[in-house]
Amino acid sequence: MLSNLYRKVPPGWPYLIGRLTVHLAPAVGVVLLARVLNAFLDVQASFLLIALAATLSVPAVYALRILYNEWRIRRKAASLGAILPPRWDGKSFGNMDLLNFFLEQFYKGYLGDGAWNRMEELGNFHAISILWDITYLTIDANVVKAVLATEFADFEKGEVFRDAMNSVLGTGVFNADGELWKFHRMMTRPYFSRDRISHFELFDRHADIAIRKMKERFRGGHAVDFQDAISRFTLDSATEFLFGKCVHSLDGTLPYAYNDPIAPQLVREQTVAERFAAAFAEAQHAISLRVRTGWGWHFSELLRDKSAEPMQIVDAFLKPILEEAIAKNRAAKAQAKHGVPESKEAEDEKTLLDHLVTITDDPVVLHDETLNILIAGRDTTAATLTFAVYLMCLHPHVFKRLRAEVLEKVGSTQMPTFDDVRNMKYLRAVINETLRLYPAVPFNVRVSNRDTTLPNPDPNGPPIFVPKEVGVSYSVFLMHRRKDYWGPDALYFDPDRWLDERLNKYFTANPFIFLPFNAGPRICLGQQFAYNEMSFFLIRLLQNFSHMELDLSAQPPDARPPPEWAGAEGQKGIEKIVPRAHLTLYVHGGLWVKMTEAEKDT
Repeated sequence: MLSNLYRKVPPGWPYLIGRLTVHLAPAVGVVLLARVLNAFLDVQASFLLIALAATLSVPAVYALRILYNEWRIRRKAASLGAILPPRWDGKSFGNMDLLNFFLEQFYKGYLGDGAWNRMEELGNFHAISILWDITYLTIDANVVKAVLATEFADFEKGEVFRDAMNSVLGTGVFNADGELWKFHRMMTRPYFSRDRISHFELFDRHADIAIRKMKERFRGGHAVDFQDAISRFTLDSATEFLFGKCVHSLDGTLPYAYNDPIAPQLVREQTVAERFAAAFAEAQHAISLRVRTGWGWHFSELLRDKSAEPMQIVDAFLKPILEEAIAKNRAAKAQAKHGVPESKEAEDEKTLLDHLVTITDDPVVLHDETLNILIAGRDTTAATLTFAVYLMCLHPHVFKRLRAEVLEKVGSTQMPTFDDVRNMKYLRAVINETLRLYPAVPFNVRVSNRDTTLPNPDPNGPPIFVPKEVGVSYSVFLMHRRKDYWGPDALYFDPDRWLDERLNKYFTANPFIFLPFNAGPRICLGQQFAYNEMSFFLIRLLQNFSHMELDLSAQPPDARPPPEWAGAEGQKGIEKIVPRAHLTLYVHGGLWVKMTEAEKDT
């Protein structure tokens, strides 16, 4: 059942066969024409001539298609009174140099640098063509607003995105369009109500374990990879929230730094939860690389689906959980038929999966939806908390001020409540500023489902024409750092911008400049849940620790910023870590920290 969800046929082959069928059609036509001329008109041609004509017909027809498509686009744009955006051209055939440039940036560069530099030259909305596949790039808030909200019906995830993501995301809510997306949205929405998103008891259990494990390490004089610890916390919290079954990843041993004397002595097998988490990250990395490579990724997966092996581990983990939930729901239905009502306690204890199986018992639908929500519930929250702690280590005065608010509003030991979180203005400012500079999903894309137009970044200019099936890639990571949107200090961390006059001057005047949770009909349903979880953990962390700092010596050598970043304006110039992204943001090599325990009141 679920073991068959990952691809058995490498994804490159169906694509290659489909491409060959289309692109070899001219050659087949030449051969057939030669035979017709020979049979009916007695026109004979040599085998070499036919072979040469057939061979040349393939690139000739392909080139004609490109030329015709460009002519059609210009003509259609003119008929709508629109223009085409400026174009970023490379120097090699098919702009392959640009593809290599983007891959180099993906592995070694600072997030968004390449696109950022070109935005300054070409404007905040331009086109790029790699192997004659056109994509639009933008960091303009009005354009993004149109794509996500006002012109929502004209844009979708698209077949190209679904094809790249399918082996991991399947038909889940992040990878679905149209009626299927509406179905997934309808299934999930009712569960994210206030009485469920404020289940702080769940957060408290797992936060207590995470903080206790960190204290044990710090007491021994060891650094802790906070990114690893917080990812375990969010994984345990998310799996209990989603499935009612915590994977207990926090029960495993936290890793030691590469230079810790204990590290070489520690030889152990990964736990089930650790194997699941590692496989989940590997699968996400594989599909994110596909999107960045364009349609050419299929040719690198002719021999194997690079996401298949890790997805076997993920699917093996999910299969018994889903089967148990389906069986439990069927048993409840059988009891109901015999007049046995469900108790209120059982209803209150229902997980999201329990809710989903009342709508469908299709294991594929359940698998895909729960996996999509697990990415949203675990990875994005872990990323934001990781960068929040990183920024507080860089800015001790922010840590000190936030801890003072925690102690004033909540106290040193009390469990925070929903009202506590709502009333802590500086806490919300710190989280928002973290999300501004380091949004968990830094890059995204939508594809036009018809010929349409989008606003010109120049308010006095004509609209921009967007042909059908052209991707519009947007970066909230770069948009959140624009000085004209956020002021001259946009590249720097300053939570006070959410509390002083800058809030009304910039954000309130144009809310679409801040989109860490997306916007429009596809806005994140779990936004408030995420704020609650992040707020809760930060409060507990600051109740327990009175000081935190980066342990840069523990950072792996290959995970340190290159010397050429130093002196650059903004965060890039002061980075002590290397931010990277697959589907979501993370710190390359982990975030190694040391913290000082707070003295408890007696």
